[in-house]
Amino acid sequence: MQKKILLTSFDTWLSEQQSNSADDLLLELAKMACLDHDLNFLRRLPVDVDLASFSVIAKINELQPDYIICCGMAASRKNLSVEVFASIMSLHSTVMASRDCPENSWTTTLQTIVNVEQLIVGTAAVEISYDCGKFVCEGLYYSVLDYLSQSQLSIPCIFVHVPILHQENLRDILADFVLIINQLVRGNREQGTGS
Repeated sequence: MQKKILLTSFDTWLSEQQSNSADDLLLELAKMACLDHDLNFLRRLPVDVDLASFSVIAKINELQPDYIICCGMAASRKNLSVEVFASIMSLHSTVMASRDCPENSWTTTLQTIVNVEQLIVGTAAVEISYDCGKFVCEGLYYSVLDYLSQSQLSIPCIFVHVPILHQENLRDILADFVLIINQLVRGNREQGTGS
């Protein structure tokens, strides 16, 4: 039986960007007819944590996917990278005016339930990352992981950062991405956590 996989990407956020590499990768993936999965795309999310999170959580509730792969562009990276966790910094409400007071803040971190080291075995050039970027990517990843945890949904969710794509790297990055998808599904079957 095919597994439902929700894949997300963001829109561009700078006027000089012609496209978002994460969205470009999902477009290339959609062209492939050889995948034995039920791929569901939520592309070109707004580059706004609240709006993007609302859209993804609504899609999770509608689709009830078996797996979630959120994707974002990381122009400074050379390889695909899978994020282990997402963090947010919170401030005490009484000190909202003094945002630069680290003693009045704390960091909350959530980690994927996926074994990322096992997930990337066999890939050509995929990195494990512990820095989701402190931008909309981390905000969305944290929101989705938090929603899954609060709702007691054991849906495996990962965030993949995608470098700038060009003719020289597209084929290899796409192959690694497909392997990650297949390993995600296979890994959960072997662990008995996927249904």
